[in-house]
Amino acid sequence: MTRKPAVAIVGAGSLATFLAVALRQAGFTISEIVARDLPQSRRHARILAAKVGAQAVTAHSAALDANLLWFCVPDREIRRAAFALAGHLAARAAVHQKVMTRWALHSSGALSSCELDPLRKAGVAVASVHPLMTFVAGARPSLTGVPFALEGDAAAARAARRIVRELGGESFSLPAAHKAAYHAWATLTSPLLLAFLLTLEEAASAAGLATRQARRASLPIIRQTLANYSSLGPARSFSGPLVRGDAETVATHLAVLKKHPRAREVYLALARAALHGLPVKNRNGLKRLLRP
Repeated sequence: MTRKPAVAIVGAGSLATFLAVALRQAGFTISEIVARDLPQSRRHARILAAKVGAQAVTAHSAALDANLLWFCVPDREIRRAAFALAGHLAARAAVHQKVMTRWALHSSGALSSCELDPLRKAGVAVASVHPLMTFVAGARPSLTGVPFALEGDAAAARAARRIVRELGGESFSLPAAHKAAYHAWATLTSPLLLAFLLTLEEAASAAGLATRQARRASLPIIRQTLANYSSLGPARSFSGPLVRGDAETVATHLAVLKKHPRAREVYLALARAALHGLPVKNRNGLKRLLRP
């Protein structure tokens, strides 16, 4: 690429909204927001299109005059959407209309670029490009330094790397065979971390703290733990009764959490994980206590 390609965004949800705005701010032209032909989908597409100076269209009405299609739809919808747009491109080619689309990307963390095979068969280079970041309504995370996992055709991957650089991110290659494991890791990193934080609130209720109070009280130690993990690594950041081998204290924790079985189950799972990977004293005594 000698200039920034025009981009059509397929989808109008949280990720599509974030990427469309970020791309526009980085100097890319957003030509179209392609949505399903449903009232709510079309409404979301119109709102997003107005933000980025694009046209809100459906697969049947899209001009597809962008150089790049970026699919930001649920995993189960990627192949269907790719099939619809590949048919649209083929119809244009059949009547000798110029096809501008050279690359297509999707942002599934779990699925490979093969989901875009209908477009690949139509002569479009395809790749999967997954940012290791969480995108939710009401939040505007920075993409500076965010890793993007890339996999797919060489031409599409080259285009994706340039776009990621323009967005401030960092790209790395990920073999298709590793995508499921990668996405499991990514899910542990944010969605299941939130599940753990929700468990903290349940455990705090055993100490008489209200949810908001527990959340506020937990944040300083959570932030410091993350800072320690970043600078010192997990082993040197580890503290508390397990590192001291204090089985008696752990036993009192398990006893009080019997009234909160979900929190107790999480406590046990994490304590057993600590025995395998962190510096723990009195390991045999703790193993007996934590035995399933």
